[in-house]
Amino acid sequence: MTDEEIAAGRAGAELQGARPKGRRINPWVKLGLELGPVIAFFVAFGRLKDATVTVGGTEYGGFILATAGFIVLMVVCTAILWRLTGRLAPMQVATLVLVVVFGGLSVWLNDERFFKMKPTMIYLLFAGTLGFGLLRGRSYLALVMEEVMPLTPAGWMILTRRLALFFLALAVANEVIWRTMSDQAWVNFKTFGLTLAMFGFFMAQGKLMQQHALPDEDKDG
Repeated sequence: MTDEEIAAGRAGAELQGARPKGRRINPWVKLGLELGPVIAFFVAFGRLKDATVTVGGTEYGGFILATAGFIVLMVVCTAILWRLTGRLAPMQVATLVLVVVFGGLSVWLNDERFFKMKPTMIYLLFAGTLGFGLLRGRSYLALVMEEVMPLTPAGWMILTRRLALFFLALAVANEVIWRTMSDQAWVNFKTFGLTLAMFGFFMAQGKLMQQHALPDEDKDG
């Protein structure tokens, strides 16, 4: 979405069991903090993909250099977002941890495969969280999005089931793309493909949302 962190964040809002209160900030500022690291990674890779830098006798390619910058910028932007809003959702924290861990392994071991596996881990985490809720007969998605999209309980269960499967499909797609295609193809998928996929998914749920929308009196009550 865009990056998987943005895509999943917008799709699942922030998959958590409660809605902690936070300060409101300018939506453009929030969008910039969320999209900034993703766009910076895309631009950096485009400029550095053919470059190499030698540090301590080890040569690092453009992908690793762009990854290192992405990690730093992701940490800085997340810290600013926390400072401005006063809170971070559990999934934002989990995403940041996975970025630091898998991105850090790529830089430390000079192996880009770890960073490419990061979206897979994130989407499996999202799918697993939603799936666990479904096994308990609950929609964790409804817990964080019911004020945005008031739906019937049956509607939330259907939407949650579909979204869990969609996240699982994105995880599989990421694995196929990074293992079989070029670095540029994967970066394009990470930056743009995920956003378009998420947008298309929710556009396709229009009929479901109409059929299971709550009446106006229920929304107010």
